Amino acid sequence: MSVRARLAAAWTSFMFLYIYVDYLHLYKPGAIDEIRSGVVHEFDTGPTFIAIGLTLIAVPSLMVMLSATLPARVNRVVNLVVATLYIPVSLFNATGETSTYAYFYALSIGLEVLLLAFVLRSAWTWPRRAA
Repeated sequence: MSVRARLAAAWTSFMFLYIYVDYLHLYKPGAIDEIRSGVVHEFDTGPTFIAIGLTLIAVPSLMVMLSATLPARVNRVVNLVVATLYIPVSLFNATGETSTYAYFYALSIGLEVLLLAFVLRSAWTWPRRAA
C-alpha cells in the first residue's frame, strides 16, 4: 500500500474516531442539558465555539484528500505539521472531564494519539525516491 493511501486511511480513521467521541459524549448524563444551557464543559456555545468545532473536524477531513493528492515532498511536511499540532488538541479534549469517564477519554485519546503517531511515522519515513 502506498504511503499516500496509508496516510489517507489513517486520517479517515482519526476523523471517524474524533467525530464519534463527540457523539458518544452526548450519552453522558447531563451533556444535552449543558448544551441546551449554552455551555459545553466551560465554554459558551456561541458562534466562535461552533467555528472552532468546525475547523477542528474540517482539518482531518481535508487531510484525507490532501494526503491522497499533494506532491510527496509537500505531503510529507503537511502531514508532519498537522499531526504534530493535533496531538495537544486531542489531549486538550479531556479538559474538564470527571474521573467517572476516565476510561472513555483515556481510550479515545489514546487511540487518537496512536493514529497521529502512525501518521507521523509514515510521513517521517516516506521514501525520498520511488522504488
